[in-house]
Amino acid sequence: MVVWNKEKKSGTLIVTGASRGIGAAVAKLAGAHGVPVAVNFTSGEDAAREVVSQIVAAGGQAIAIQGDVAREEDVMRLFETAEQELGPIQGLVNNAGITGGFARVEQVQAEAITRMLAVNVVGTILCAREAVRRMSLRHGGTGGAIVNISSLAARTGGAGEWVHYAASKGAIDSFTIGLAREVAHEGIRVNAVAPGLIETDLHATNGAPDRPARMAPSIPMQRAGTANEVAEGVIWLLSPAASYTTGTILEIGGGR
Repeated sequence: MVVWNKEKKSGTLIVTGASRGIGAAVAKLAGAHGVPVAVNFTSGEDAAREVVSQIVAAGGQAIAIQGDVAREEDVMRLFETAEQELGPIQGLVNNAGITGGFARVEQVQAEAITRMLAVNVVGTILCAREAVRRMSLRHGGTGGAIVNISSLAARTGGAGEWVHYAASKGAIDSFTIGLAREVAHEGIRVNAVAPGLIETDLHATNGAPDRPARMAPSIPMQRAGTANEVAEGVIWLLSPAASYTTGTILEIGGGR
């Protein structure tokens, strides 16, 4: 069973952007381990409530909380509601993110870049801020763990597809390392998972439903990964099994 604090009952885990894909997989896997989960969503309320229903049906505890992580007031409400309804926050998965669409740099628009950075970077930092305020020993908390969802695109660059998105994930990697070192002595571990080619609806949403099959031959393992495979890595980083791991970018990409 995953327990963020070995001495006490599992604390609450907030998963942003958890109505589908990797976020939903993380929420359901954590719920299956007996961890109370706050399933955050911006849109797609029905999908978020279905994730909650599956967790509850399996004997877990979860609630759905709407909120746009790019909005500071929404982030504060998300944390306050999760804490009130489920108990003290001891885990955060910063999964909410958008790609800004497939486009070469010379084609991308300022509005798309601004919105993408607001969600991917500003949202991640704001959520981490609220988590640290609650979990840090310095602020009277009992510690905890944060996992940011990055991307292998931060290393490969995303040329010809989404260099702008890759740049936002490069920012997440830097933020992960810096925050990890900043709060390591305050009982908080901060890591990131960098998925490679994963079979989710992200590709179809961006107008390329064939992308996983098309790119599979370029992966050493010759296939796309699954959201559950990424979720397993996230849960490990959240758990006491990774108690001496912080500031790490865990790549889950089939060897890409």
